[in-house]
Amino acid sequence: FVNGKLCKNPMTAKPEDFFFYGLDKPGNTSNPLGSMVTTVNMQQIPGLNTLGISLARIDFAPKGLTLPHAHPRATEILVVLEGCLYVGFVTSNPENWLFTKKLYIRDVFVFPQGLIHFQQNVGEGGAVAIAALSSQNPGVITIANAVFGAKPPIYDDLLAKAFQTDKKVTDELQSAFWMDNNN
Repeated sequence: FVNGKLCKNPMTAKPEDFFFYGLDKPGNTSNPLGSMVTTVNMQQIPGLNTLGISLARIDFAPKGLTLPHAHPRATEILVVLEGCLYVGFVTSNPENWLFTKKLYIRDVFVFPQGLIHFQQNVGEGGAVAIAALSSQNPGVITIANAVFGAKPPIYDDLLAKAFQTDKKVTDELQSAFWMDNNN
């Protein structure tokens, strides 16, 4: 039992345990974010368990984006296959430096483990990227979802003070629908 999954007996392993079909198919970007993430991790390929690697295809509509998020258990390396992306990450406290780059076809960018990062399509048409992650189970923490969509909710007066706003604004944000574009 490793990473929350039962390890398969090597004597019963089959080729399907190491195979995923469908990464050639575009994800549906008809959603408020204009993006879709198709993950290929140990949930889809059981043979990845303990191997320390996973993958994702990210499709973007024009102006589509991934919400700022972090992977607590993985570094991510992203390569652009189509389109043009504005990408970046923020370092940890106290500096909180923003590192950004505009990426074109075949450009590559690295997002260090645990740091908040994002991607946005800034080209005229759609965009596609492939991300490789240094864990078979990288995890994802979408910042807005975690803060404003926590269940049970974080106290609104705490959020109002933390974000230096009023309770009405935090109440609105907590009542908003926070979508997940992971497929």
